[in-house]
Amino acid sequence: MAGQARAGKKPEDGKSVKPQQQPRKRTAREVALDTLVKVAEAGAYSNLQLNRALQEAQLSRPDAGLATELVYGTIQHQRYLDDRLSILVTKGFQKLTPWVLALLRMSAYQLLMLDRIPPHAAVNEAVVIAKRRGHSGISGMVNGVLRNMERRLSELKQPIERDNPAERIGIAHSYPDWLVRRWIDAYGEAEAERICAAGNEPPHSSLRVNPLRLSRDKAIGMLKESGFDAAGSRLSDAAVIVSGGGNLAQSEGYQSGLWSLQDESSMLVAEVCAPAPGMKVLDCCAAPGGKTTHLAELMEDRGQVIANDVHPHKKQLIEEQAARLGLQTVQAVTGDALDLAARFEPESFDLVLLDAPCSGFGVIRRKPEIKWTKSEADVHAIAGLQSDLLQVAAKLVRPGGTLVYSTCTIEREENERQVERFLETHPAFKLDADWSPKVLRPLREGRAVDDSFGGMVQLLPQQFGSDGFFIARMKRGE
Repeated sequence: MAGQARAGKKPEDGKSVKPQQQPRKRTAREVALDTLVKVAEAGAYSNLQLNRALQEAQLSRPDAGLATELVYGTIQHQRYLDDRLSILVTKGFQKLTPWVLALLRMSAYQLLMLDRIPPHAAVNEAVVIAKRRGHSGISGMVNGVLRNMERRLSELKQPIERDNPAERIGIAHSYPDWLVRRWIDAYGEAEAERICAAGNEPPHSSLRVNPLRLSRDKAIGMLKESGFDAAGSRLSDAAVIVSGGGNLAQSEGYQSGLWSLQDESSMLVAEVCAPAPGMKVLDCCAAPGGKTTHLAELMEDRGQVIANDVHPHKKQLIEEQAARLGLQTVQAVTGDALDLAARFEPESFDLVLLDAPCSGFGVIRRKPEIKWTKSEADVHAIAGLQSDLLQVAAKLVRPGGTLVYSTCTIEREENERQVERFLETHPAFKLDADWSPKVLRPLREGRAVDDSFGGMVQLLPQQFGSDGFFIARMKRGE
């Protein structure tokens, strides 16, 4: 075309024009490595950082799947990988540059735990990345360590043996000793090991059907027609377990408010609350709005649900969820939950839900870095905040009303002991075991509760393949 210089030709000023080069597309392993480094160095949440990285990289579905597997698997099994690598890197292992350490961990994960990836492919790709990012000495070291690991795979894959049970479980399943010790004390050695193993399994996807718009059976039929594998959950009547077919958040049913994305254990919270149409309800720590909107759905969108969160930008998330689902009763407000008793009339709510901030050890499947970023001191500090929040929430419950306390952790200090301490100092409240038979039936069948059930339940991740969750329901005396 006139006026444009072609590649290899000279324009009028006599200077040659070189063809424009497209930036090289990053591989799945490079995307995974960059994500791992940012999680380790900046403390980023793995799920949020990975989602951003995948959107930027525009990988094919198989490559996106590989990158996801490498990120979660490497973080989940970090301690085990470090234990095996330290046998081969005898000097300066902890002093390695963060990206080199992340590359070795990611490659070791492929060699030790992913049978479908040929060992030579994992090693070769790691060396290529090392050459691109570092000097020849680094690539040579990476090559030497991983070739040695490849030769010694049968030896390195032998079961972990330690005299100390917490250390054995901690290395084998990649958890810090302090956390394993707490779970052994709370649940026993065998159950603690099952908890740790379950936390390393990939989470399944589940959605909550909007009962104001369609039945669960109809939702399952629509999902199957769209290419998803869908089946009803045994834990919640509102839940559908889904796999295959793509991103559920992009599905037509989600966009049009037919369903929401939520874990089954989380759905139980609103079902335990059992709100009735016309009630005045407060959700103290509501974002992003999953439990809030579930409460409104169960109330047939009649009454009032005030959804509070401390972060102003999350108010919009709650409002968007309610609008998507066609709910009119949700009112989102912003403020510190510790100030709620000063903002609302005392004893003015029929139902108060405190889904409290917690250590999050019930959702390790989804956020595996929690194992490495939380400490025992954090558990004590969070328990103190929870206690303060319970004091505030209790003031807002009317006589005869209900207070529900929930967390997504399996720490007894934050759960059973928290409720026991609260009841000791608040004699007007009693545990309420009068839960719906529909809620209790699967809990009994899954042995989450027994004949001693008194009004609170601790769901463990291995029981239903769902998140670990704690729920207690308390009634205020008339």
